Amino acid sequence: MMEKDGDERVGDNGDRFVHRLKELTDEEKQRLENQNMRVIPETKAAKLEKDAKRHWDIFYKRNETKFFRDRHWTTQFVKKNKLYDGDRMKAFCTDLTTDDLFDNVKENSVDIASLIFVLSAIHPTKWPHVVKVAFRALKPGGVVLFRDYGRYDMAQLRFKAGHKISENFYMRQDGTRSYYFTEEELSKLFTDAGFEIIMNTYVQRRTVNYKEGIDVPRIFVQGKYRRPVDIG
Repeated sequence: MMEKDGDERVGDNGDRFVHRLKELTDEEKQRLENQNMRVIPETKAAKLEKDAKRHWDIFYKRNETKFFRDRHWTTQFVKKNKLYDGDRMKAFCTDLTTDDLFDNVKENSVDIASLIFVLSAIHPTKWPHVVKVAFRALKPGGVVLFRDYGRYDMAQLRFKAGHKISENFYMRQDGTRSYYFTEEELSKLFTDAGFEIIMNTYVQRRTVNYKEGIDVPRIFVQGKYRRPVDIG
């Protein structure tokens, strides 16, 4: 990783790690303002929450593993690997908005956990519980690795009126949802749950596909949060 200036670092793969929010153009500000012209009614937002699992099931059935890796890959593929050893590992699916994880994992037993494009699909009211579940699962000194969508990412700016659920929380065309984070939100969320911050920043990069003529800026948030080591 190469240092560029006091507020920016450039990774070997071209990722730019910055601590400042993207400055919007007048056109981008207008796009966000237009989204407020028609916000999703509370009754429909409640139904989206109720049907969240069904919408993701439909998404994966339609796209199979061509868009994202199927979230059931741990149980369907990992267990079939000849190196899978049930005495040394355990693959399963769970709902992090509940305490179901602890049916399979003991509290204070995990060294590393990851939340990679997970939290953005969960209703904001449930984030504290999800992060607290991660805290309970980790050993003292254990770490959460985090990456998700950042505020003013290209995908957020492209939403039309009729897709906004609440501030920075949107419904996609297929009924799945996505939130766009600031580093300040994540800092508060994880510190409130008891974590120490090792890393918490924006990642700016470009998605380029010369064959399709695609060159778009993307913004993500990336973090590394540690459960404090017990003293005494």
